[in-house]
Amino acid sequence: MLTTFQHYGNLIAAPIARLAGVPLVIANQVSLAESVPAPVRVADRLMGRIGFYDHIVVNSAVTEAAYTAYPPAYARRVTRIDHGFHDKSSAVEKIEARRALGLPWDAELLGCAARLHAAKQLDLAIRLLPLNERQHLVLAGQGAERANLEALARELNVFDRVHFSGELDERRMGLFLAALDCFVFPSATESFGLAPVEAAQAGVPVVANNIEVLNDVLSVDGEPCALFIDARDTEVFAAAVRRALDDAEVNAALTNNGRRLAARYPLDKMVDDYLRLIQPVTA
Repeated sequence: MLTTFQHYGNLIAAPIARLAGVPLVIANQVSLAESVPAPVRVADRLMGRIGFYDHIVVNSAVTEAAYTAYPPAYARRVTRIDHGFHDKSSAVEKIEARRALGLPWDAELLGCAARLHAAKQLDLAIRLLPLNERQHLVLAGQGAERANLEALARELNVFDRVHFSGELDERRMGLFLAALDCFVFPSATESFGLAPVEAAQAGVPVVANNIEVLNDVLSVDGEPCALFIDARDTEVFAAAVRRALDDAEVNAALTNNGRRLAARYPLDKMVDDYLRLIQPVTA
């Protein structure tokens, strides 16, 4: 059995697996089709239709809808398995968490965990800072956009209030979330959006870009776990952050709803769903 990951991994590994006689190939589509280069989409459609993949796993209702709209020979292989995740809540006090990560202890601290990539639109989070001199922003992740983000922070005279923490392991991610006052997520496209789900579950109020998949995954029983805005409108974005921070009723609702996300996305269910896919081979 072979599980491939991401569109390039699917295209490269699946043919090799078939040539090697691997009996079961499970592809994972964790990018929306619209964000995949056109030649890769064409090749993926063909490979899915003629049987290079036995199963094609998608991770949200929005992603499922996109790929089940493909030709029937492809769509019948699609299986939805929602992301499960470890609860990254931490019992560490906010000030202690900030000191452990070298972050300012007396500021309003906004944060985002994401790859530093243009599609994540982290520049829109930096543009919030000139509107409030007490706010700092910490970005957990790495990627090719770091130089551009640093340049923008210098241009806006907020470089001393933007903190790049790099990749964080699970323990330090717990500290990161414990340190925050608000998690901001301006990403333009997602197939699921695990980072804001983890933040909401950890009790951090979330303000997220108003895209379909985030509206879906950041909800429990029809109740939102985030404030949704057009992240390109800086004033609206900033006002939503202020509301998440200052409106006690909104803050409590976001926190209480977010805490329920672990029940919607249990890690054990994700594991069991994958085991069911591979059972014919392991039996």
